[in-house]
Amino acid sequence: MPALRRFVDGLVHASAQGDPTDLHRHRSFIAVNLFGGMAALLALPVHLVVAGPVGVVPAVALIGLAAPAPIALAVSHTGRLELGHVLLALTTAALVGWIALFTGGLASIALIWLAVLPVEAALSGSRRVVHAALGIGFVVIALLALAGATDSLPQSVIAAHGDRLLFGVTAAGLAYMAILAFRLDALYRNADVVSRQREAQYRLMADNIGDIVTGHGANGDLVFVSPAVERSLGLSVADALGDGLFRRVHVADRPAFLTALADAAAGLASTVEFRARADGPDGQSRHVWLEMRCRSAQSGDGLPSRLLVVGVMRDVTERKNQEAELLRAREQAEKASEAKTRFLANVSHELRTPLNAIIGFSDLLGSETFGKLPDPRQRDYVRLINESGAHLLQVVNDILDMSKIESGAFDVVPEPFDVPLLIEGTRQMMSHQAAARGLRIVTAIGLGLPELQADRRACKQILINLLSNAVKFTNAGGTITVGARREGDLVALFVRDTGIGIADGDLGRLGTPFVQADCGYDRRHEGTGLGLSVVKGLASLHGGSMHIQSRLGEGTCVTVRLPVTSEIAAGDRRTAAVVVPLSADKDQAQEPRQMRA
Repeated sequence: MPALRRFVDGLVHASAQGDPTDLHRHRSFIAVNLFGGMAALLALPVHLVVAGPVGVVPAVALIGLAAPAPIALAVSHTGRLELGHVLLALTTAALVGWIALFTGGLASIALIWLAVLPVEAALSGSRRVVHAALGIGFVVIALLALAGATDSLPQSVIAAHGDRLLFGVTAAGLAYMAILAFRLDALYRNADVVSRQREAQYRLMADNIGDIVTGHGANGDLVFVSPAVERSLGLSVADALGDGLFRRVHVADRPAFLTALADAAAGLASTVEFRARADGPDGQSRHVWLEMRCRSAQSGDGLPSRLLVVGVMRDVTERKNQEAELLRAREQAEKASEAKTRFLANVSHELRTPLNAIIGFSDLLGSETFGKLPDPRQRDYVRLINESGAHLLQVVNDILDMSKIESGAFDVVPEPFDVPLLIEGTRQMMSHQAAARGLRIVTAIGLGLPELQADRRACKQILINLLSNAVKFTNAGGTITVGARREGDLVALFVRDTGIGIADGDLGRLGTPFVQADCGYDRRHEGTGLGLSVVKGLASLHGGSMHIQSRLGEGTCVTVRLPVTSEIAAGDRRTAAVVVPLSADKDQAQEPRQMRA
């Protein structure tokens, strides 16, 4: 009856809905005891009509027969099936004891009902409940024996109702045992169906999953393996069992394979990659890469007792090939970068000699040491030659510095020095160039500034490059501020200008060699984009960083933070610059900012 089944299923507690076996146990317990108890209650009015008033003994017996109904409702409400079985055993034992008390004590035929207690308890699936039911039965027998030994048994009612009582007890016992037999049969049938369904599900997954699932014994031999081993290695399940799979593992990878299994058997999750020989459809053999994740096996019903480790293997040959390709590409890129660096260094060295001659001779001609130049245009040409040579020499020097930094050949010699003296010397060096453009350079030195342990020459180069950029990108009448302050264990060197500023979209590109914010063919300022790259590289060599703040049309600030006691970077010295928009409050001179090369 589907309607009745749906009704009973609705009474099953939610905690038992997930497992089919638990669902069946709860459903059977609730249905039998609820409807059985209700039937006992309905028998009371029938008894009153047929036999008249109920005596004390039958009344208590009817109460005992009706007690399973509230127990079934309690199990429905709490989901505690074991407790329900224990309560049912108590009420059944009390009922049997009550009937036996008035039907001869230990000689009562009603005691046969005590045999029902462990059988009923077995339906719970718990040995603790079975033991509790046995204990309750023995307690009832002991109490009846005590009552008989002390002559405390009441007068037997067998004489008055012997035949009817014997028939009723026997018939009821037979009926209830039949009900238990049907329940046990239904339980076993349901368990068999559930087992077959689960086996079919696991087999479906094992047959279709791409990974190889393995179970290993004490010596690493296979106890079981999924059919995927045939698709991955061309090895049948039967041939893979035992040491069949191990014989396929590459000899060089066998120690790592066994070590991973040993770690997993000890309770540690482990992963290993190894090569294994695979047979192709054409009969040709090749080695494939497998990744195995294994862990200790959890004991459970139906698992082989010798099973210690469960592993999942996956073919990672394609990934390993990609990794090898990436490694080769990386090595080629590094070689190309090294070749480029060497080329730039060599070219820079070769260009320096003729450039020094051009600058030196143009200085002599411009100073008119060997006689006055007859035409003013000649003096202009000499000046242009000198300025162009100086600019080209600066470019060559920047390229040479960048190549040294990238190749790790830039020698950094830390020494303690006074930061204000360095700033003042740099300001004086750049003041003539700034005055020629109508600019003013001021200093801002914070209080409590310690000596800086760094390469003085590198720090001076940092300030020169930043000041050169500030002078280049600040219009006449502007102000450039160069200064330093202490920030905990760092010393911050900063250069701030009131120049043209940088757009937000260009900030992220600064600090990369040969990249400029104004990079069009019609840009108004000369430069190669190497200045900030050199600054960033020198800062990273000291374990420091470069930060940029700027806003278009309002100016730019570059801050280089260096440790008070520098730890020269030993690894990748090309740390990225940090760039952020300039705050709207232009008085925030303490914030780091940076400019374009």
